Amino acid sequence: MIKKENIVLEKCIEFSLIIIDFCEKLEIERKYVISNQLLKSATSIGANVHEAQNAESKIDFIHKIKIALKELEETKYWLTLCERAESYPFNSDLKTGINELGLILYKIVSTSKKNLMK
Repeated sequence: MIKKENIVLEKCIEFSLIIIDFCEKLEIERKYVISNQLLKSATSIGANVHEAQNAESKIDFIHKIKIALKELEETKYWLTLCERAESYPFNSDLKTGINELGLILYKIVSTSKKNLMK
């Protein structure tokens, strides 16, 4: 059985890898609290999307993607703090990446809910 590529999951993994690099830069600059919070929330997005791939039902799938969206919103918060704090580094590609991922995940939830009603 050939497993087809999961583009959403791949985007989550790519985003997580970029976040890991950024958080390592935060750690070098001794920004430990934000680094830890950002690393946890950002990598949790992909973990929840990954878990959703083996959901027990359509409702469970939607629930797991919604958890990923909660983590995504938390990640946006930590990135906004980095962007606005003068003493913190910031990577605008991260903001672009999180916004793109958000659009995809919100669309997945919307489409899944519509399909659930059929």
